[in-house]
Amino acid sequence: MEAPSVAGLLAAELRRRGVRRVFGLCGGHIQPVWDALARLGVDVVGVRHEGSAVYMAQAQADLGGGVGVALVTAGPGLTNTITALASAHLARSPVVLVTGRAPRPQSGMGALQDIPQAALVAPVCRRVETVWDRGHLLARLDAVWSAALGEEGPQGPACLEIPTDVLTEPAATVDRGPRRAAAVGRAALLPDPGAVAAAVALLGEGRRTLVVTGRGARDDPRAVEAFLDATGAGHIDTAESRGVVARDHPAQLTAMRSRAMAEAELVVTVGRRLDFQLGYGSDAVFSAGPGWLRIGRTTDELADNRRGDVTVQADAGAALWALLEAGVGHRGADTGWRDALHRASEERIAAARARAPRLTTGDGGIHPLTLLAAVEELVDAGTVVVADGGDILSFARSSLAADTWLDPGALGCLGVGVPFAVAAALTLPDRRVIAVVGDGAAGFSAMEIDTAVRHRARALVVVANNAGWNIERQDQIDRFDGNLVGVELPGCRYDLLARALGAHGERVEDAALLPGALRRGLENAPAVVDVWVSREPVSPDSRSGMAAVPELHALAPWDRAERELRARTIPPG
Repeated sequence: MEAPSVAGLLAAELRRRGVRRVFGLCGGHIQPVWDALARLGVDVVGVRHEGSAVYMAQAQADLGGGVGVALVTAGPGLTNTITALASAHLARSPVVLVTGRAPRPQSGMGALQDIPQAALVAPVCRRVETVWDRGHLLARLDAVWSAALGEEGPQGPACLEIPTDVLTEPAATVDRGPRRAAAVGRAALLPDPGAVAAAVALLGEGRRTLVVTGRGARDDPRAVEAFLDATGAGHIDTAESRGVVARDHPAQLTAMRSRAMAEAELVVTVGRRLDFQLGYGSDAVFSAGPGWLRIGRTTDELADNRRGDVTVQADAGAALWALLEAGVGHRGADTGWRDALHRASEERIAAARARAPRLTTGDGGIHPLTLLAAVEELVDAGTVVVADGGDILSFARSSLAADTWLDPGALGCLGVGVPFAVAAALTLPDRRVIAVVGDGAAGFSAMEIDTAVRHRARALVVVANNAGWNIERQDQIDRFDGNLVGVELPGCRYDLLARALGAHGERVEDAALLPGALRRGLENAPAVVDVWVSREPVSPDSRSGMAAVPELHALAPWDRAERELRARTIPPG
């Protein structure tokens, strides 16, 4: 049936492209689209803050649910999304934001919520398009859709804004033209044979090889594991790629990351930027001065901070299969180096797990590692684990195993936990969803528990409640003579908030009661289990000096190593 309005046509086109759920907050400027989507049977998830809508769209996209779509009204509706757009931008998550704007006849006259929206979001979007004429609707939608998918550059968020008066116009004169295929994926990018040959030669030198995977490795997990098996390489993942390689795979060097980076003689990056989390690829961090093979689709995966000795521009899966077909690993893999590190990693993990339930604290609070060990008992192969916060994320990153993982990512954006968990539960309703969230982080988006209740999103939110911003608190103790300013929180009862919002809520102050409370939370989700956690244990991020924001690197040891390297290699004066 012919869509009667531009809003109706837009809704129908989104549905044709596979969109079955959008996240947003209603408002007059986008009400025509909101209504049209609902009438077409698209699930419209109404959130309590527009930033949460984009977080949820990001989580859906990152969990394989296709392009995430968020729908927000003009003015503050749009400005509320900027931090979340920045998160999706750095995570390279395919998200399309649709927003209204003031009617064209009122533009520039001081209309309600009339601000330069496109200029505000442009730095954190791959593309921004405004539909000034109804005839251009589908062409502009094609442009932002393509940009979100990364068809001509990195994936990431893109924005389509439409004045409200355009939305209400009849769609009869919209230029339909040839329609974009409804498929949600992007066209394959195949490797150059010459680059493949050069990579095979580099890999054939028999050096200790370390594979570092990023978002691009999600293209084809089988190809990554096949490459590891054939080459005997060790592997470290990042939050972008956790779950691509099974956690029990013999290549995994989970607890030996720093040593692996220091000893590797050849590093292969697969769809991964060399950002602060990898020491920018510096020889101060990868201290054996390794060779580099960089595999990726875009320039930021191939040439940021340091180019490879060889680069292969292609989809990760296509590149890895091409390398295998060209002979990589045919002479048999030498796994001695990686096997020794893997054994050391497994021994370290096992020791930490054995110790966690017995840890005690002076203040009587539950040790964060004890909490995480109890959570891990409930994590099966299909569980989606979300970690959010400062202190608790730092502990969880190295001690909570999960094949499907979401966290604040490169932006370090606290507050994603509850929205990510809600979206995960809606996107993957047959799988467990457990979010471990610090009490500070919970304060950003705890009202989305109401969204979980209204939309029956069966997520368990575990709040690690130490009544403080504990990394900053520790930093003020260490560097500012214990002058504590703005780091104490009142010990809010998030379990009571959950109950007030219609969810299941429990408080736990005794570690022996944790397993039962967590299981009840899963059984009665959406649920919040508020756990009194000790603030005494010093998290890995606190120990590494991250809070001090070192000049050259994110971590103090890397910063010191970089200074020493520069002192040796840069002549004085």
